[in-house]
Amino acid sequence: MLFPLILVSPARPENIGAAARAMKTMGFTDLRIVNSQAWQEPAARWVAHGAGEILDNVAHFETLSDALADIDFSVATTARSRAKFRYYATPQQVQSILEEKAQWVNSMALVFGREDSGLTNEELAQVDLLTGIPMANDYPSLNLGQAVMVYCYQLSSLRQAMMLPRQQPADGQQLDALRQRIENLLVTLAVSEDEKLVDWLQQRIGLLEQRDSAMLHRLLHDVEKKLIDKNSV
Repeated sequence: MLFPLILVSPARPENIGAAARAMKTMGFTDLRIVNSQAWQEPAARWVAHGAGEILDNVAHFETLSDALADIDFSVATTARSRAKFRYYATPQQVQSILEEKAQWVNSMALVFGREDSGLTNEELAQVDLLTGIPMANDYPSLNLGQAVMVYCYQLSSLRQAMMLPRQQPADGQQLDALRQRIENLLVTLAVSEDEKLVDWLQQRIGLLEQRDSAMLHRLLHDVEKKLIDKNSV
């Protein structure tokens, strides 16, 4: 299964090198970088210390949306509550959620933001789930390399489990299709301007297991049919 780590506009090559080293230590190999060339600086390779092949194979993208184009389910790490109504999963909760998703999606990704400002609201809106590392104090916070290490360690067992046969067939488009159906229904019901409702629905979709997603598709089909029948009378 495809499972890249994505660094958005990292500024310090040392942090990129530390991230690559953490990935190599825990068995992750696919690193994507958005809008930054800092990974090509010598300092990144010095700190990577034995993880040079990860830097050699970095995939660079101009935008986060480009980096996520082939990803079915994505998780973004953030230290700030930028979005007003968003649910934040702990690293342990992320592990459980991704273990279930790994049985029926083709690709997943973990996204890390800028060292100084994290991810923008527009970037946060592109992912399926937000996560943060609980800390005793707001300051000092973890730097980028440390945050990558925390998640690589937490998810290392998941990485190994990805090598096992699936229990059920992959259907990476199921969540995207569900989001689109819900968006259309909200417009039909004239409640698409309810920001709290829309945000709550969108984030909860990412938490659904496959059977729950399938059942919700069936329910939406029945609702859509009833609305069509009602409007045709």
